[in-house]
Amino acid sequence: MTWTQNYTPFFDSLYASMLVALAPVVILLGLLAFFHVRAHWAALAGLLTVLVAAIFIYHMPAELALAASAYGALYGLLPIGWIVLNVVFLYDITVKTGQFEVLKESITHLSADRRIQALLIAFSFGAFIEGAAGFGAPVAISAAMLIGIGFNPLLAASLALIGNTAPVAFGSLGTPIIALAEVTGLPLLELSAMTGRQLPVFSFIVPFWLVAAMVGWRSMLQIWPACFVGGATFAIVQFLVSNHHGPWLVDTASALASMGSTLLLLRFWQPRTIWRFEGESAVGSSAQVARPSRGALFKAWSPWIILTVIVFIWALPATKAFLNQLWMAKIEIPFLHNAVLKAPPLALEHKPESAIYTLNLLSATGTAPFISAIVAGLCLGVGFTRLFGIYVRTIWRVRWSLLTISGMLSLAFTSRYAGLDATLGLAFASTGVLFPFFSPLLGWMGVALTGSDTASNVLFGNLQQITAGQVGISPVLAAASNSTGGVMGKMIDAQSIVVAGVATGQQGGEGVILRKVFWHSLSLAILVGIYVLIQAYVFPGMVP
Repeated sequence: MTWTQNYTPFFDSLYASMLVALAPVVILLGLLAFFHVRAHWAALAGLLTVLVAAIFIYHMPAELALAASAYGALYGLLPIGWIVLNVVFLYDITVKTGQFEVLKESITHLSADRRIQALLIAFSFGAFIEGAAGFGAPVAISAAMLIGIGFNPLLAASLALIGNTAPVAFGSLGTPIIALAEVTGLPLLELSAMTGRQLPVFSFIVPFWLVAAMVGWRSMLQIWPACFVGGATFAIVQFLVSNHHGPWLVDTASALASMGSTLLLLRFWQPRTIWRFEGESAVGSSAQVARPSRGALFKAWSPWIILTVIVFIWALPATKAFLNQLWMAKIEIPFLHNAVLKAPPLALEHKPESAIYTLNLLSATGTAPFISAIVAGLCLGVGFTRLFGIYVRTIWRVRWSLLTISGMLSLAFTSRYAGLDATLGLAFASTGVLFPFFSPLLGWMGVALTGSDTASNVLFGNLQQITAGQVGISPVLAAASNSTGGVMGKMIDAQSIVVAGVATGQQGGEGVILRKVFWHSLSLAILVGIYVLIQAYVFPGMVP
């Protein structure tokens, strides 16, 4: 049995159907942000809403809708939940062994200023992890590290989310851009170059924005040299690598340049006023606390060094290919695989949508932090019995969050296969000459719905290309804008919010986190839209 998607099922009206398609997202985010409903209940309510819309309004056969929901739940557990669980496991090991206290002191000696600590961890280090892993790992790791050095959980979560924007389009060794090229048929290097002519502007802005979100614009200006150096080096390297090499190593090179240049700056410059949290004494200053020995520093940082090295190795295509040869299973989702037909204008002709679940526990990104945690625990003198006990407690601590992630992904997958996402995309595409402004906002919405820049590119990449041809702008510009705008949606997608909540111990507080970052996300997305509009009509020569 096959079923063809219909993108205007409600009174045969695009805009009436758009309201139906928005309902699950409005209910999910509304329950989280305004009614303080716990995340797993909000996810369940959103899921029930999308199932009702899919079955009774979009007329998707019930077995297909339920199969799509199950597919999303599986994807929520592996790879997403697997990453979150094991990053929290590593963090718990460092806390139980006392090494996070030493790490806190070591960062204090780089600079006792909390603004610079946030800049180094949430922006530069988070970008490095995004380049290697992605899929929620940067938010989880950065937030956990910020909490470990004394940031309150809500602030740590919001800073990790804001910092994890500029690198997302080139995350996981360029996966979103590679997927965009595959789905659109546009040249990979042209898409990489176009994205690299949009994002660097915002890579330069984000460090200033991040610190201002933390302390206000006036206090941010006191450390503008650090923001300038960290953002400028990231942006310059991002532009050069994306335009002259390709999408694969953009984040890795940019993050290393940003961290290195900022640390070099700190050897010759420190802010005149050290900013600390209210009520925090100056005991944390490098002048009053004995500097940990080199051996103690190496020991404290070793879990994160191990994590960085193993995650990077795990993300290499050669590593993944080798591990997949050892063991990997591809499972066609019953009832769903090739049963849903994507219709024009989302596809040039009726095209079956595959639904293959990849069970690849060896090569999955989350396996890297699991192995890192075991190796780090053994290096820190934690025996296997104690490691097992810590792991069991970690599983128990994140149990509701894993359920929430599965629920969120169930909603997203059901929406995608039923065609609700496509209805929203077509509504954006109907904006005519203003489409260059709305093009990145479509990517923003796609990431907010799916939790992935890659998924948003796969979902809307072809629509962007088709619409660009209709309104007379470059398809490369529109397709790249989907990914560029999408990065700003990363901080508000339900998956990232839940990951941040887990990493900072705020299960049940996801709505507060969402309210904290929503306007930052929307404001930056609008700025991207304005910039793309200028590129389309004022500086078209910027397009490759």
